[in-house]
Amino acid sequence: MDNEPNTVQTAESLTVQQAIANLQGEDLGLRVYAAWWLGRFRVREPEVITLLIQALADEADCTEDGGYPLRRNAARALGKLGDRQAVPALIQCLACADFYVREAAAQSLEKLGDPVCIPDLIQLLKLGLEGDRLIAKQPDYSQPYDAIMEALGTLEATDAVPLIQPFLDHPIERVQYAAARSLYQLTQDFAYGERLVQALSCSDLQLRRAALADLGAIGYLPAAEAIFDTHAENSLKLIALKGILEHQIHHSPFDRLSEGAVRVMALMDGLL
Repeated sequence: MDNEPNTVQTAESLTVQQAIANLQGEDLGLRVYAAWWLGRFRVREPEVITLLIQALADEADCTEDGGYPLRRNAARALGKLGDRQAVPALIQCLACADFYVREAAAQSLEKLGDPVCIPDLIQLLKLGLEGDRLIAKQPDYSQPYDAIMEALGTLEATDAVPLIQPFLDHPIERVQYAAARSLYQLTQDFAYGERLVQALSCSDLQLRRAALADLGAIGYLPAAEAIFDTHAENSLKLIALKGILEHQIHHSPFDRLSEGAVRVMALMDGLL
């Protein structure tokens, strides 16, 4: 999720040219905000892409705890802007010391959809493995494993299946869900989709929300009724059902909606 920096400027008062100027200025707060703003409002000008790519290697934004807020926002923005010339720089960000830069880079590489990044994502995932087993028995927050696996699933990296499978037993539930999501995308095995459906009945609202997002992302039709009945906000259930509907429409005959699409639309109507 984007974190809008604190600043006296507001999204409404800023212009494209001001944001570009701020991104090149000396005020770190304004630079961080400009990177967020340019991504938020999908400013796809060539100059913007170039400046955001340059920001991925910026050393001036390092905080006392070793974080790089400008790089984080630049990485997120580049994923939204859809220009694949950012891919090499984002791949380099996978080695950044800042966890959240690595996470943002993986998420943006997923959005950009260039399979050239698959080997680098796989190498990052391997850091959590020893052979075919997880290294850590305790919760491991050292790498953004969920973002890495989600990217591999979207990028159709079928060679990664045996590397992803051990993460089904990861101590962090959200990482388990990401593994199930990715494995369903890569294998179409309903067992992985059903694992996410089961997560909709867990006691933790945050985890139910995560499962909703994952089911929507993979377009898992058998989950439609379970999504409707989940104890979560209707807005999130609608987003999940919308993902399933889009998947159904994509696979429907060109002249009519599939039965699955009609079924999902009826459920969505019931939430409105």
